[in-house]
Amino acid sequence: MRSHTAARPALRWLVPLVVLLAVLASFLVVTSANAKSPLPAISAQDLLVKVADAKVDGLSGTVVQNADLGIPAIPGGSGSAAGQLTSLLSGSHTMRVWTDGAEKARLAVNDEYAETDVVTNGSDVWTYDSRAKTATHTALPDGDRTADRQAPAGAPQTPQQAASEVLAKLTPTTDVRVDPDVTVAGQAAYDLVLTPKDAGSLVKQVRVAVDGANFVPLRVQVFGSADKPALDVAYTDIAFGQPDARMFAFNPPEGTKVTEKAVPERQEPTATQKKELEARKAQAEKDTTTVGTGWSTVVVTKLPSDAATGNETVKGFLNQLKPVSGSWGTGRELDGTIVTAILTDDGRLAVGAVSGDVLAEALAR
Repeated sequence: MRSHTAARPALRWLVPLVVLLAVLASFLVVTSANAKSPLPAISAQDLLVKVADAKVDGLSGTVVQNADLGIPAIPGGSGSAAGQLTSLLSGSHTMRVWTDGAEKARLAVNDEYAETDVVTNGSDVWTYDSRAKTATHTALPDGDRTADRQAPAGAPQTPQQAASEVLAKLTPTTDVRVDPDVTVAGQAAYDLVLTPKDAGSLVKQVRVAVDGANFVPLRVQVFGSADKPALDVAYTDIAFGQPDARMFAFNPPEGTKVTEKAVPERQEPTATQKKELEARKAQAEKDTTTVGTGWSTVVVTKLPSDAATGNETVKGFLNQLKPVSGSWGTGRELDGTIVTAILTDDGRLAVGAVSGDVLAEALAR
């Protein structure tokens, strides 16, 4: 299933699902746990290793994501592609998940009026939209068990996905400790606390609750300056073990329009295509620079010439942002709770978990 960001390149930049950009590029120095708790004592470094190595045969549970990222709504409402995407940046969203090994999974995303499902069972992949009463079935070819398995639009992350992004890279820019145990979804969990050393970052703390028996992340909370987390994604209930096989057998409800979707045949790119891909990659690298390090990293990139003007939805979104100017030029600034972005009128985008002043300095270089 093609994602809406892939379909709309400008939104890929203007709707910061990369709101944790500085978090994704920020990282850890390890200290030891010193609190007494029912769970065995563990150092932060050993806990990180166990999280990275964690494997479970299966699980089922409910994930709730609450977000208050300070991102304006994109015009068009929640029924539009952009609206579905940006709806994740505020409010509460719920998803049920079931997994059984590498080839069986089910996601059910609920909103106020409908449910969207993605069901994977071996070579069969189903997507279902209860509002539209439509379903799509894809039969994956032998040897390909990864194609077309994207979560439905509007799906929150699981705590495992969120934690993987936060813990993706480690550098000495963060103090890390293990606080006294917490209970999440009825499970005793270690509380891994990440505190940026750089006071200039809008991200003040990240807390990852890790299941004490299976070492699976159960909750990820990202805090800005407020006591309430700007992003909180957590299991509200979870059961470890293989779910009932019937959860992965999808039968379209009566009245559902079913479409069979063929998987495009994969072909090796020609020499000309390879050359074009390499040229695009080289241009993208040339057009993108990073300023600063760790939690204060700012990414500055040059957007396509029509990124901000070729789409009425994007223009409507930008018109909600405050005008700003400086020695770097003029543009619009988005001030979120843990991220700031400036889109200049000449097509540059600066993003980071820092203040607008820091972005302006990066643009002026």
